[in-house]
Amino acid sequence: MSAGFKCKQFFVAHDQCAMKVGTDGLLLGAWASLPAMVCGTTTAATAAGNSFLDIGSGSGLISLMLAQRAQKAKITAIELDTAAASQAELNFRQSPFAHRLQLLKGDILTYQPAERYALIVSNPPFFDNALKGADPKRNQARHTASLPLPSLLAKAAELLTPAGSFALILPEAAAEHFSNKAGLHGWFASAVCQVYSRADKAPIRRLMQWQRQPCQPVLQQLVIYCDTGGYSEQYRHLLRDFYLNF
Repeated sequence: MSAGFKCKQFFVAHDQCAMKVGTDGLLLGAWASLPAMVCGTTTAATAAGNSFLDIGSGSGLISLMLAQRAQKAKITAIELDTAAASQAELNFRQSPFAHRLQLLKGDILTYQPAERYALIVSNPPFFDNALKGADPKRNQARHTASLPLPSLLAKAAELLTPAGSFALILPEAAAEHFSNKAGLHGWFASAVCQVYSRADKAPIRRLMQWQRQPCQPVLQQLVIYCDTGGYSEQYRHLLRDFYLNF
């Protein structure tokens, strides 16, 4: 079992996490659009614009990626599983961004902070009514019973600033269902990226960014592997600030 994943500026230990560092988290951490960061004197508006929330942080990978990308951001990560939360907290402490990262162990559905966030990200559980395995922690990380998608939408709406956005990644089938629900509850897609393992295959994932204000979505496609089997230039470009060999 791999003990962790080394990025250019930080290391993510994940041996205590049910879900290891994987392509989904790497894609979301690199792809999510950052809010315009306010420079100059600190104000209440500035603080809100610099505050991000990572729901179901697992090892803390996405929070660490966002901290590297947004050098003024303060990021709160919340994780339900005790072992994963402890490991994420250690990963944060050992990173160059420790002073801007906070780990909370708890349930996002009962989280009631005073502040609101300019960006919320989540790599949520996505199996709905599917056969569960023997590992309860892995089930919690993968199955929507621990975080139903409608509840996730409602909580994101509650915790965002008026101009904030919510970015997540889901398998294509789950993404279609989620998109229908989001549209019915007053959300608007600002960006959508269909992810393909290879150009001749069906899409396997959908990266999405949502907001509460009407907008026209930016539509994108991303292919991970080229015909020769190596990573595509498109994927390399997206992850070049993180992968050691890109």
